[in-house]
Amino acid sequence: MSKLMKTMVTTLVILILGGAIALVVILNMDEDGNPDGAQSVDELVKYSYETPELTTDLEDGSFVRIQFQIVTDGKKARDEISKRDFQLKNILIKELAEMDEEVFSTGLDELEEDLVERLNELMTTGDVTEVYTINKILQ
Repeated sequence: MSKLMKTMVTTLVILILGGAIALVVILNMDEDGNPDGAQSVDELVKYSYETPELTTDLEDGSFVRIQFQIVTDGKKARDEISKRDFQLKNILIKELAEMDEEVFSTGLDELEEDLVERLNELMTTGDVTEVYTINKILQ
């Protein structure tokens, strides 16, 4: 084989391997260039819905005022969750009615996780990825 032919074959192999590596990297990034689909802070804000404050009673007669920031995976999901506000309030009232003051004070993480699961059961477009408690007053 001539020296020119060896150089061409080597160059072609390097280009094919480089293209394959580039393709794997591109396919593993989301549309904004974040690896593994991780959302940037700007996306968290852009795709989140802030619930209105909800005041309700707990099982032991205590009152709570609470507000959440619900993060979704896209614009359509955020729009859908804002339309499902009445269902969100219903879920919250039912969940909080089963808690007493002590459980409420220590169980916010579980409440947030339950909200993610229950809301995702309702969603038809996209998913709820996180729920953050942004305001909580127990009386």
